[in-house]
Amino acid sequence: MTAFQCEAFLGEALESVLSQSVTPGEIVVVDDGSTDGTASVVRSFTGRVRLVSRPNGGPGAARNTGVAAARGDWIAFLDGDDAWTPDKTRLQLDAAAADPSLDLVFGYAQDRVARRGTSLAEARGGAADPPIPGLAAGSMLARRETLRSVGPFQEDLKLGEFIDWYARAMEARVASRLLHDVVLLRRIHGANQTVRHRAAAGDYVRVLKAAIDRRRGGRSPGEPA
Repeated sequence: MTAFQCEAFLGEALESVLSQSVTPGEIVVVDDGSTDGTASVVRSFTGRVRLVSRPNGGPGAARNTGVAAARGDWIAFLDGDDAWTPDKTRLQLDAAAADPSLDLVFGYAQDRVARRGTSLAEARGGAADPPIPGLAAGSMLARRETLRSVGPFQEDLKLGEFIDWYARAMEARVASRLLHDVVLLRRIHGANQTVRHRAAAGDYVRVLKAAIDRRRGGRSPGEPA
């Protein structure tokens, strides 16, 4: 789990992981240089959650740090202001067990407007926010070996680091499956990463250009932009 200035939301995110119908073997929270009480929230879960602190480096660096710290053969991600649905882990592990060829398992995601002081469980998705295919880090279960072979998340992108990674994964022809179950609840609260880093929207253009360049130049799919 990656967290930056998530004091107000992190407790609910952690509870959603701890209350899974199949509890993950370990939970690692990477505090990406927060200056609020994010680390204190993690410490309140002593014995159940491992805290890794690092200077602020952005989402790609935080995810790479978490992967390096994790010990399992399967790795899942969650941002500190979002939450998993109760059966997320079970559904994805069952799919992987049923088809051992799978490298990645995704599920659907749903956006919910839930600002500070409002839980995701209380918030309503609304008709304008139907579940959508969750091709995002928080809705993915990935083999550790697949993460290694595709390569690390780009650390110089403020936005689009997962889009870049997923593009490289698809170019490498990894086997994936999308479950039609909602596995991720994404909190919309006015300070999301896309809002904080509007000025970095050009990162999406960089990601697209890098993918085009790889196709034209024959670069390895596992090579970042």
